[in-house]
Amino acid sequence: MYDFTSGFLTLMQQELFTHGNNQLETCIRVPLPGADVSYYPDFLSADQAQHYFNRLQDTLLWRQEQIQLYGKQFKVPRLQAWYGNKEASYRYSNLSLYPNTWTTELLSLKQRCEQISATVFNSVLANLYRDGQDSMGKHADDESELGRQPVIASLSLGAMRTLVFSHKHNLSEPKKQNVKLPLATGSLLIMKGSTQQNWLHGIAKRKTPMAGRINLTFRFIYP
Repeated sequence: MYDFTSGFLTLMQQELFTHGNNQLETCIRVPLPGADVSYYPDFLSADQAQHYFNRLQDTLLWRQEQIQLYGKQFKVPRLQAWYGNKEASYRYSNLSLYPNTWTTELLSLKQRCEQISATVFNSVLANLYRDGQDSMGKHADDESELGRQPVIASLSLGAMRTLVFSHKHNLSEPKKQNVKLPLATGSLLIMKGSTQQNWLHGIAKRKTPMAGRINLTFRFIYP
């Protein structure tokens, strides 16, 4: 199993680039076969990340949704909020999401993510992990509304949680096909190309006490 916390950084390609405010940022290319994944560990400063975490936790319209799996209803093990342009409705696991109107903070973050990814987004799924028991099952963002090769910009705020990638087509040896990536507060992960066609990703539960985390996944929904 690859683990970014145990020396795997030596296998990654690191680049420095300049964005709009002339600040140098590190871009780390995550070496997943059949994927295009970039990690920006310092996309936001610690103070900026804390500011946005506090504002979004207090102002977004959080809900605990229910989804249907294998004919049964389950509560989503985290809180969610869906924001975007009025045409950006989204459906997964028999759950239909209709967008709330953009907030000032979400629009500001969207514009920054668009600049760094050279992509236009019209929606964002916000997830609030209240503690270590909140989680996200392994999945791919491959719904038809997202297009064949969607660009997903995933911004992390608050406590660090580990994102686990699992290859879709090599599940006979799952331990060898998993890649663990700890997501620091203020970091940005961009997934594009064939990533969703070849890889699943998820956030596992943690037994140890943990503070809250907010994850924003900006995307473009096709009408």
